[in-house]
Amino acid sequence: MAVAALQPFERGAAHTLGIEGGYSNHADDRGGETQWGVTAAVARADGYTGRMADLPKARALDIYRRLYWQRIGLDWIAAVDPLVAIECFDTAVNMGVTIPVTWLQRLLNALNRGGRDYPDLKVDGVAGKASADALRAFLRLRGRTGRDVVLVLLNAMQGARYVDLCEAREANETFLFGWAAQRLDMVNHGALEIAA
Repeated sequence: MAVAALQPFERGAAHTLGIEGGYSNHADDRGGETQWGVTAAVARADGYTGRMADLPKARALDIYRRLYWQRIGLDWIAAVDPLVAIECFDTAVNMGVTIPVTWLQRLLNALNRGGRDYPDLKVDGVAGKASADALRAFLRLRGRTGRDVVLVLLNAMQGARYVDLCEAREANETFLFGWAAQRLDMVNHGALEIAA
């Protein structure tokens, strides 16, 4: 089945699995052992007791769906714009579950022209009807260019956080180039366009 024919979660999971790959246990990575982008801490908290290198891809996908996609309400965002939801999902796996929706809510508040276009959102890191309605109102006004601006701004915030992480902990410099090359500038490289 072509990636574009999949539902938003499946497209996002395919995209993120393509970046995360398989098993990793890099000495500089505070996350420690990771399989399919799932850290040992997350897997253990979810009840997985086996070796991390043996974590089945199906189990990782189940964790992705429940603990990332559903937990932060990305079905609400996907119903308005799948690419924004997929970007938020990938960032949640990479940086922490509530971070991308918090950024999206902040951006939508900053883009509403002082509340003239739609009301400010409560910034809580969980998407719901209000976040979806705000995104819908923004995209109604700004169209595809507006969607691309949201994606660029989300990636700008992610890039700034990467630099902050490196400044706070020198060992993270090991990962900065790869983080940026794999996860930023998705609009221009078309990495998410396959999902449209």
